[in-house]
Amino acid sequence: MNPSCEALQGLLESDGFAALEDLIAEPQRHALRRAFDSIRVGAGRRDGLELTPVRELATEVINDPRLAGFARAFAVRAILFDKTPEANWLVTWHQDTTIPVRARREVAGFTSWSEKDGVPSVRPPAGVLESMLTVRVELDGSSGTNGPLRVVPGSHRGGILIREEIESVRAVGREIECLVPAGGALLMRPLLLHASSRASSPGRRRVVHLEFASDALPGGLEWHAAIGRRAVP
Repeated sequence: MNPSCEALQGLLESDGFAALEDLIAEPQRHALRRAFDSIRVGAGRRDGLELTPVRELATEVINDPRLAGFARAFAVRAILFDKTPEANWLVTWHQDTTIPVRARREVAGFTSWSEKDGVPSVRPPAGVLESMLTVRVELDGSSGTNGPLRVVPGSHRGGILIREEIESVRAVGREIECLVPAGGALLMRPLLLHASSRASSPGRRRVVHLEFASDALPGGLEWHAAIGRRAVP
């Protein structure tokens, strides 16, 4: 059973994540899988919003009635993942702490500048990340054997953590494996601690990782993209 809009917001506040079992239907999954097959994806491709099916997905996601609590949101990045027997990776425990912007500007609180796939990235103040929402759309479904995401509930409430703090939270927190069917999605806060293991079974696990923001950035900084603003009734 899918949670209501109010329940989703409550779960994201308390646990930092929630699941929707039927976000998109088979025709859209098919179009997205074809888009994956037309390019090289592997362990992470960050230009997903350049693909028409992914832009359409971002718009559809944020206009879903169950996400009415995020009415001002727009997609700022889409990362494509394709875990296969040939590209079978693991990800250690971490938070997502950088955002993509159009150009570098020195603004107080924005640090650790880098460039990823030609796009400037920066670590913003925790408040920016706390207001964001990640939607991970499963095209093939996740199981206990294909390297699903694992999370520590409630770990998003501690702000940006250094390595020692991550280890401390892991030592006392419980771990949950997030199993989501094909066409479903995992909603999560970027600061939620998460990891994934290598798959132990053959097959593919394709995921569209969408990052949404709701507010403009300060000091002349601009989001690298702003796709899929909710339609006004």
